[in-house]
Amino acid sequence: MTKIFAYDSTLRDGAQAQGISFSVEDKIKIVEKLDELGVSYIEAGNPGSNPKDLEFFARVGELDLKHAKIIAFGSTRKVGIAAEADNNLKSLLRANTAAVAIFGKCWDYQVTDILRTSLQENLNMIADTIRYLKAQDKEVVFDAEHFYDGYKANADYALQTLSAAADAGADYLCLCDTNGGTFPNEIFDITKKVAEKFSTPLGIHCHNDSEMAVANSMMAIQAGATQVQGTINGIGERCGNANLCSIIPNLQLKMGLECLPQGKLQHLTSVARFVSEVANMTHNEKAPYVGNDAFSHKGGMHIDAVSKNPVSYEHINPESVGNARHILVSEVAGRSALLGKINAIDPNLHKDSAETKQILERIKALEHDGYQFENAESSFDLLVRKMLGQYQPFFDLKEYKVVVHEPSLNEINSSATLRIVVGGQEESATAEGDGPVNALDKAMRKALERFYPAIKEIKLTDYKVRVLDSDQASAAKVRVLIESTDHNESWTTVGVSTDIIEASWRALVDSIEYKLMRDQEHSKITA
Repeated sequence: MTKIFAYDSTLRDGAQAQGISFSVEDKIKIVEKLDELGVSYIEAGNPGSNPKDLEFFARVGELDLKHAKIIAFGSTRKVGIAAEADNNLKSLLRANTAAVAIFGKCWDYQVTDILRTSLQENLNMIADTIRYLKAQDKEVVFDAEHFYDGYKANADYALQTLSAAADAGADYLCLCDTNGGTFPNEIFDITKKVAEKFSTPLGIHCHNDSEMAVANSMMAIQAGATQVQGTINGIGERCGNANLCSIIPNLQLKMGLECLPQGKLQHLTSVARFVSEVANMTHNEKAPYVGNDAFSHKGGMHIDAVSKNPVSYEHINPESVGNARHILVSEVAGRSALLGKINAIDPNLHKDSAETKQILERIKALEHDGYQFENAESSFDLLVRKMLGQYQPFFDLKEYKVVVHEPSLNEINSSATLRIVVGGQEESATAEGDGPVNALDKAMRKALERFYPAIKEIKLTDYKVRVLDSDQASAAKVRVLIESTDHNESWTTVGVSTDIIEASWRALVDSIEYKLMRDQEHSKITA
């Protein structure tokens, strides 16, 4: 089986995306996850341009990596100086990695108008730099920057840059579609010509400015490249880089090529979500393979077909990439779709049971009012249990009151007071917060923790508000989604009202009660 080497640039090219800034600790954690996944190379930063990266390289060298080689990234020597005198190359060597990546200009325009040097000097810069690094016993990847644009403008000179790198001992010639504007057929034709001319292994590095980075990467591999560069979730400058979360399963599951060690592909979804979390980005749920929606089914006919044979609407088994099938709860799903979820609560019910019909009608009525359960299955779970008489509330609300104070003082502008009853005992609590919902959340936790200490484990990780009928202006309904976690699992709950505080309260109550219910089922607490 042909081996394709996955080369991850999340920590270098990915970190150039707007809004992303990885700390040293973040980078260490991501390296460990990528190594667990089994990628071959991790391009981890440019020590010549970022002092923070020097600290990172010192620390990453202490890790016992099982699969990945760490790569330090830099440029060819500067114009008119010797390679051994170049400060950026000195920093690159101080990173103390076994492998390095060097980018050099391959487009004559970039040489004459951007570098402002001669075409021959650029060739000398490439050769001198790689020869110097090979003398230091480094594995060298030559990133042929702007190669495809350069080839289309002046094929002879673009090939001369590759020859300079290959003759100097480069271990890989990585062809870069730096501007992201080349089409797949062009990538294939040009890469194939290069593969026929050079014996040095080829790599491919694509950007997504035309939304073809994944397709272009696949075409380059079909044309002879054996190293593929990209980032997790396709993050990167401008429109992003080629998405390894699509490329890797495409290679392994569709083309039968070896990219990750056996058994590692199942970690792909968890790694993708981990990187999104560390990067403080909302994970793209529409992403192929690793998005929550990638194997989600909502339409009744689709659900019925998938329940008979998943291949009817799924191109792969979701478990092969560590994902899962989701049957969404909605008014268009029908009784068959709901039955699987209802049976998890009461296995004795069937599609034509009166209770199943009642639940479906209730779902339709609530969705008409603005509820949406496909992303709030914990609220759906609670609703079904209540309708089946299998649920006892953990507390009863007597009243709550929220006061907003402006201007705020030290980001505290709200206070909330509430009274609840637990097992016949009344409890009151008051709390301040950054906004009325935060104050209400704190007050509820404060009142309940005496009865249910497990509430301390709950952390709210996301809070979303959507206006449902904006034509009603300030009287419009809002839908609030709250995502919570206790470090063991995550769950999402929903509330709807014309009052944003009331909608938030309903979602908060469901969040607390779902946690307590799950703990009760696991015999951690008693109601």
